[in-house]
Amino acid sequence: MGSGKLEVERKFEAGPDVVLPDLAGIGGIVTVGDAVTHELDATYYDTPDLRLARARITLRRRTGGTDAGWHLKLPTAVAGSRREVHAPLGTRRTVVPRAVTEPVTAVLRGAKPEPVATLQTTRLVTDLLDAEGRVLAEVAADTVTGTAMAPDPGSPAEVTTWRELEVELVDGDTALLDAVTDVLTGAGIRPSDSPSKLSRVLAGRLAAVAPAPAAPPAPAAPQPTKGKKGGKKRKGGGKAADAGPTAAEVVLGALRTQVEALQVADIGVRTGDPEGVHDLRVACRRLRSILAAFRPVLDRTATDPVRDELQWIGGQLSGARDGEVALEHLKSVVAAQPVELVRGPVAARLQQTEVADVERGRKAAIRALSDRRHMALLDSLDALLADPPLAGAAGEPARTVLADAVKRAGKRLTGYVDEAREREAVDPGAHEDETEHALHEARKAAKRVRYTAEVAARVLGAPAEALVTCMKQVQDVLGEAQDTVVTRQWCLRLATAAAGAGEDTFTYGRLHGLEEARAEHADQAFWALEPTLRDAVRAAARA
Repeated sequence: MGSGKLEVERKFEAGPDVVLPDLAGIGGIVTVGDAVTHELDATYYDTPDLRLARARITLRRRTGGTDAGWHLKLPTAVAGSRREVHAPLGTRRTVVPRAVTEPVTAVLRGAKPEPVATLQTTRLVTDLLDAEGRVLAEVAADTVTGTAMAPDPGSPAEVTTWRELEVELVDGDTALLDAVTDVLTGAGIRPSDSPSKLSRVLAGRLAAVAPAPAAPPAPAAPQPTKGKKGGKKRKGGGKAADAGPTAAEVVLGALRTQVEALQVADIGVRTGDPEGVHDLRVACRRLRSILAAFRPVLDRTATDPVRDELQWIGGQLSGARDGEVALEHLKSVVAAQPVELVRGPVAARLQQTEVADVERGRKAAIRALSDRRHMALLDSLDALLADPPLAGAAGEPARTVLADAVKRAGKRLTGYVDEAREREAVDPGAHEDETEHALHEARKAAKRVRYTAEVAARVLGAPAEALVTCMKQVQDVLGEAQDTVVTRQWCLRLATAAAGAGEDTFTYGRLHGLEEARAEHADQAFWALEPTLRDAVRAAARA
């Protein structure tokens, strides 16, 4: 992996007569440096179908300026920021280094990047400094000539020229960026509509290869919706002019968003983002929930195999995350204990165990993401979006279909809650494992309700939004209960290892007891929340 950094910048349009306003005194800026000119030449690489550009990723080889080399710019979850991976220029200008292709393995999927555009830029860089001379940000005034290479020998190259301003943070913060933005827009310099120089140059080619949104057909006659008992008839008919979006439009939009989130999370894992594994597992769960909750919209014979593969990759990544969370929690508990109750090298053992477990998890995650099975899953998701397997309710108005989906998900959740209540009512001690299992299933069902309601909130509004908020609370309390199952297992494992090393195991027993108490407290919090849960489910189902 090459070196990298997080890039936070904003782009602005700059006509031929634009003059940079005085920025001294704005947001901690004390002085403005003299402009320095750089001549930059860059060749951009992508696949023939521009899969990198469509994923908001740029890969280039640039000479000139202060950071010549290979640059890979990656999207992040933070608006206005991108993660950069750098590699040296090297001696072979047409061979893309592995260091900048490895993070986008799941995007390329075996395709070889080739030159698609060149940019020649004359850049005037002005430093914005504080009282100590630190560079808070740089303002780059660029005059650009971009050439989109012909996609085939019979087509001409397309040349575009323009001017723009970029304001990039160095040691400043977003408050400074906001202040500079206000001054620039106040001077009539408007924010750019293009997310990157490359997207401007390749606009024509991108429009030609970008996937068109699916247009679900309006059923000509009532269509049966599959279900446990054969389903019920839904009224057919076209989409009325004032009926709002169809069910398929909403569901496919949500599906596309989560496929993009999965792709960003995949990159995060490969580049060492500490939240990468968590984000990828969440994207898998959301996709599985959407495909399950909206089977009347998307044919399950096509989507169920995809759900199975999403479950597989999520399972492969579970160990990489669960151990890290458990050990980090136990470290914080130990740090809060009275000194006399921490007997032996407990903190050191926890730290060493966490380091080893995180490394094992990281390697396991990379192996899973490099598996052909994962690549095939990504292909299946792309195919699902390109040619959706629409079911009977696809062309119906979204409101009814979404409300039905929320209702079904809510009924499934309350069923697990009822089961757990029955177990507790009989004999809490005798059925502790069964109650724990039922609550674990309730937690998973609550996630499905939440993710279904998030999709539905666009159409159902406040009731669905309230349900999402409630389900987050349910997830928190039941998630804490489930976390204690993992932490108690770790307490036993740590105690066994400590005993084998001749260490005092008292503290591990204490930690186990504290985790039992935490589990009981979480259970009580859930039952106190149960009436609110049921009210929220009913309200959203009636929306």
